[in-house]
Amino acid sequence: MTKAVLAFGSNLGERQETIVAAAKRLAEHKKVKLLALSSMYESVAVTAEGEDESQPSYLNAVGIFETELKPSKLHKLACDVENEFGRVRLARWAPRTLDIDIITFGTELIETKKLVVPHPRAFERAFVLVPWLEIDPDAVIPGRGKVSALVSELATKVVKQP
Repeated sequence: MTKAVLAFGSNLGERQETIVAAAKRLAEHKKVKLLALSSMYESVAVTAEGEDESQPSYLNAVGIFETELKPSKLHKLACDVENEFGRVRLARWAPRTLDIDIITFGTELIETKKLVVPHPRAFERAFVLVPWLEIDPDAVIPGRGKVSALVSELATKVVKQP
């Protein structure tokens, strides 16, 4: 079993319900087990140009999973779940019902056309690091270091939701 960290985001529809249901949906696969799901955190939408307060805000969470799947199969499963929850890919950075990113897959370093792990921008995104740190205080991004140190370097703009 490999420990995989996945980030969830949604800025359209029933955001919290979608994220919780998506995490459960992933764990319905016989080779995937949900170990922990963080609280929900709200953040400003990020586009190619940076933060965009004119877009609906995101709700974010991080889940820790154990899986027997290969990284490419976990990625396909995550894309399938996004599609089940109405994800439409019209443009990069567009608002979405659900976004699922593989942040880490064990300690593996992966770079293919479809998948880069660790996620190349996770280390600079408070909306990933803060929820992750909540459920794994000893978390590490391979090649980047301890998540707690990375969080302390960021001016966090995420708000924990009740």
